[in-house]
Amino acid sequence: MIGRLLPLIAFLLLGVLLAVGLTISDTKTHIPSPLIGRTVPSFDLPVLYEPGSRVSNEDLLGEPYLVNFFGSWCPTCVFEHPVLEDLADSGQLKIVGLNYRDEPEDARNWLARHGDPYDIIITDYDGQIGIDFGVYAAPESFLVDDEGIIIYKHIGALTPEVVEGTLLPLARGSGS
Repeated sequence: MIGRLLPLIAFLLLGVLLAVGLTISDTKTHIPSPLIGRTVPSFDLPVLYEPGSRVSNEDLLGEPYLVNFFGSWCPTCVFEHPVLEDLADSGQLKIVGLNYRDEPEDARNWLARHGDPYDIIITDYDGQIGIDFGVYAAPESFLVDDEGIIIYKHIGALTPEVVEGTLLPLARGSGS
């Protein structure tokens, strides 16, 4: 009799573990970053639509901005994209697209298909800047204050709740 109940008991225990795991806070998107409170890693990267032009971290000083790592190969980036478009349409925060480990032509085609919410797009073809930022995978976003200090990191797709409840209040508090 006990032998017949073991699969049922194991199933119930797995259900309890799953339920407990779902009640734990969103640790997947809030992994502490050693970069919080530090200056943005130094970079000087080509602009996607103007390969002869370059943008550095110094060029972005003066107003808060969101660095959004994305790639045409990233399925979650498609899910996140409408949120970025809404943020761009609101005009409340500058968005810097950082095309991560992607072919420029693939990125341009992806943006033509899904829309371009970015104020500027720079390319990190070899992924070195992603390593400097501590990126695990796209999408990841970093909120940077007007002095070039990282004040927030978000792993995974941004949601309207994160934008309204976290990003915009932090950006407003950073001097914008």
